[in-house]
Amino acid sequence: MALRAAPHFQRHRHPLLAAVLALGACTLPQQERQGASSTELPTAALAPVLEKLGRGAVAVPSAAGALVSWRLLATDPAGLQFKLYRDGQALTPQPQALTQFLDAAGQPGSRYELRTVQGGAETLAARTEAWAAPFRTVPLRKPAGGVTPDGVAYTYAVNDGSAADLDGDGDYELVIKWQPTNAKDNSQRGHTGNTYIDAYKLDGRFLWRVDLGRNIRAGAHYTSFLVFDFDGDGRAELMAKTADGTVDGQGQTLGDASADHRNAGGYVLAGPEWLTVFSGQTGAALASTDYLPGRGDVGAWGDTYGNRVDRFLAGVAYLDGRLPSAVFARGYYTRAALVAWDWRDGRLSRRWVFDTDVADAEVRGQGAHWFSVADVDGDGRQDIVYGAATIGSEGRMRYSTGLCHGDALHVGRHDPSQPGQQVFMVHESPRCYGEHGVQVHDAATGRLLWSHDGGRQDVGRGVCMDIDAAHWGNECWASVGGLYNAQGQLISRERPRKVNFGLWWDGDLLRESLDGVAIEKWNSATAQLEPLLSGAPHQAQSNNGTKATPVLSADLFGDWREEVVWRRADNEALLVFSTALPTAHRQVTLMHDLQYRVQVAAQNAGYNQPPHPSFFLGAARPAPSVSSASRP
Repeated sequence: MALRAAPHFQRHRHPLLAAVLALGACTLPQQERQGASSTELPTAALAPVLEKLGRGAVAVPSAAGALVSWRLLATDPAGLQFKLYRDGQALTPQPQALTQFLDAAGQPGSRYELRTVQGGAETLAARTEAWAAPFRTVPLRKPAGGVTPDGVAYTYAVNDGSAADLDGDGDYELVIKWQPTNAKDNSQRGHTGNTYIDAYKLDGRFLWRVDLGRNIRAGAHYTSFLVFDFDGDGRAELMAKTADGTVDGQGQTLGDASADHRNAGGYVLAGPEWLTVFSGQTGAALASTDYLPGRGDVGAWGDTYGNRVDRFLAGVAYLDGRLPSAVFARGYYTRAALVAWDWRDGRLSRRWVFDTDVADAEVRGQGAHWFSVADVDGDGRQDIVYGAATIGSEGRMRYSTGLCHGDALHVGRHDPSQPGQQVFMVHESPRCYGEHGVQVHDAATGRLLWSHDGGRQDVGRGVCMDIDAAHWGNECWASVGGLYNAQGQLISRERPRKVNFGLWWDGDLLRESLDGVAIEKWNSATAQLEPLLSGAPHQAQSNNGTKATPVLSADLFGDWREEVVWRRADNEALLVFSTALPTAHRQVTLMHDLQYRVQVAAQNAGYNQPPHPSFFLGAARPAPSVSSASRP
């Protein structure tokens, strides 16, 4: 399919971002050859375009009253303070630095007004009303079910989601994927229903629906989508893989509406494949191009029935340090190919292609079921941590650990005593990983920092986050072994029984376990997880079977703590939970950390993982113990 722009597309640029974009208004040449890099810019010249966010004020009721919280922005002047009013009455007679206030007299329906204070002058910043419950209900339009050509009836359930500002008002909208109940893993035969992508305002207003159509098979590895402001105009776009019969948010069909490329086994191994950009405001298709790489010889990917050729991933990365690019990938068990795309000035263009069939064969077989994005070398440009190998921002391999495929990886500042960032990963094949089934390596060089034996088995899950204040840095554990500190030392043979997700929820800087519909805190003294919140009484349900993931977890509004979005059991609504626990910590919203933000954007892809910021966010370094011999 030739590159095209929809005739009704109009370019819009948010006026408050125009000046920022103009600061670095140099055009980078689009490179079309394998591994080619864009023009190098000194790190100091890089000025990333941040999302323009409002204060995101929210008031969550609890037995202690109502916790009112709001965002601190990376663009705020130093020393900015706040005053809060309820129903016209000042709750904070003196300005405060904290971005939350527990109103003991607050109750559902209480109305709050937030003002910023600088130089003694007050400016209205936000208004909000206390929720009626400890969560927000977002009603949905559930699609009708159907019957596949092989006679299987199906209905629909909410699956993974994303968040982005689609209309430029400074608040996030929610974008969700409707997955049919007969969705398939690539290894499974059978037809599936269509996959839909919906957009909603947080008050439940429906915006648009994109129907990916019969020629995009439904399942976790087929339908990655990206929602992000790719051109910096203040309004996000949607990018997704499309095919004949995809219908955009305005009811326009892409390609041949009557085409059916499914084979007898339900696989789609023929027909055109496209990458399409949709308007975040309307869902209208703006431009499409051929999805790269194409299938080619299906058998060359490792099997002839479609298990390996149709393993897709996607993510967002600030490859030039200024504006985000979309990275869409195909394959990770054998051949791995990644293509970076830019959406600029109404034009979709290719930045680079990385393909193990052309160069850097060491990356072959090193991918994971999800890839992470981080600036691993500190040059201001983000790189692709594809699993056991990392691809640099210019589209060339930085390194391969050679430890092969795995199901889970976490990239962040796990060990703050080390320079830079680290990658924690678990691996699947003992023949490849040897003695390193659970390991941490340097994100910039691939140098192995520590590892533990995987018990000669497929190590299916692993997570790394700060749960114990007695040890500086993140603690790591997997589905085998014990609990390790940031240097890989065993600190407890008992590990948390949950190994899936995490989020910052209570008032301290430790991260909590998020698994299924439960938020729990690790008690190192008892080596047990203790409950903080259960979504079960509110009919919340998690996604993706044993992965037990939410629709989305991210710092969506309020202060720096994270929200969790679960689907309701009847799939007629989303349940958005936000903490009602006070905190003494003032932090910039996590969504203004580029690494955290882009990891949120890819949370719907493959075996999704919780987002990690580029800096260490956890308990302070413990004071060194003093032995009795050295005491006076």
